[in-house]
Amino acid sequence: MGGAATGVAETAPDRAPQLSDQVRAAASAKTSLRIVGGDTKALYGRQVGGARLEMAGHCGITQYDPSELVIVARSGTPLAEIEARLAEHGQMLAFEPPRLGATSTIGGVVAAGLSGPRRPFVGAVRDGLLGATILDGRGEALRFGGQVFKNVAGFDLFRPMAGALGSLGVILSVSLRVAPKPRREMALALEMTSEAARSWLAERMRGPTPLSGAFHDGARLHLRLSGGESGVATARAELGGDDEPLGVWDDIRDLRHPTLVGEGSLWRLTLPQTAAIPAIGEAVAWDWAGAQVWLIAEASPQAVWDAAAAVGGHATLWRGAGAGEAVFQPLPPALFALHQRLKAALDPAGILNPGRMYEGL
Repeated sequence: MGGAATGVAETAPDRAPQLSDQVRAAASAKTSLRIVGGDTKALYGRQVGGARLEMAGHCGITQYDPSELVIVARSGTPLAEIEARLAEHGQMLAFEPPRLGATSTIGGVVAAGLSGPRRPFVGAVRDGLLGATILDGRGEALRFGGQVFKNVAGFDLFRPMAGALGSLGVILSVSLRVAPKPRREMALALEMTSEAARSWLAERMRGPTPLSGAFHDGARLHLRLSGGESGVATARAELGGDDEPLGVWDDIRDLRHPTLVGEGSLWRLTLPQTAAIPAIGEAVAWDWAGAQVWLIAEASPQAVWDAAAAVGGHATLWRGAGAGEAVFQPLPPALFALHQRLKAALDPAGILNPGRMYEGL
């Protein structure tokens, strides 16, 4: 990457050697490790045990030149620190990951692979990930990818880190593509049923649009417009509806919208945008222009997984899983075997977040 880091001061030492030693010792003793950054995503995935491998102290933005639209940071760097630095230069992480707590780290963001409302318009976490340095299950540092988008070295190896929940390696640092912040943003709400809104959005997204968010709360369609002054103003005039504060989108992004808060089982279904929402429970809300559906269902997990698969999607039990219970959509046997081989290659002793995604991985 050309140029020096902008305003970067090394305030924390590189803890990679100590982390490597811990992993080596655990591998030798065959002791499981639970990788912990800010611990804000402990609710996501299966609940597992193991000695804590603390990543929060392994922090710092190591390279950032705004003209290159790339930032490199150690995995324990707080997400808030990265977003504040980018904002100073009118930039952002386009996939706007959910901020599930003040201590959320960039390593946890990548490991969880969760994307915010801009996901259908700009891409997912994995699309913004340009490279990563990890510790494998032997404690050896491996570097995949690069710091510029055209560098495809290790292309097929670093992207699986996004969403692997630490099961394939301990993320030491990541290189991420950043984007300019839009010059103008507006929020509005329209009276429209869920079914009508999904069809309307699918048609509207066939052409250029300043949409950057589309969320339905069961009663109203909430839209966010982002872009240049004239484009946003024109779209706003065409759409009608009621203006609302942009802060609504902070609640949607951070999964604290009232429709998502409560007790009991809450499922997160990822579906083709035009697929019918399975009639297996109550769809309380959807995001991603209809492709991410939040569902309350009392049916068995297998029934929900089958219903999601029947329309070409998959389901994750976001809230309500008991200890040791499955959370993610079961994989077909051939694909599960492939995951096992990849896990064995990178973590032969099986010590890194074992069972966080699936039992046996």
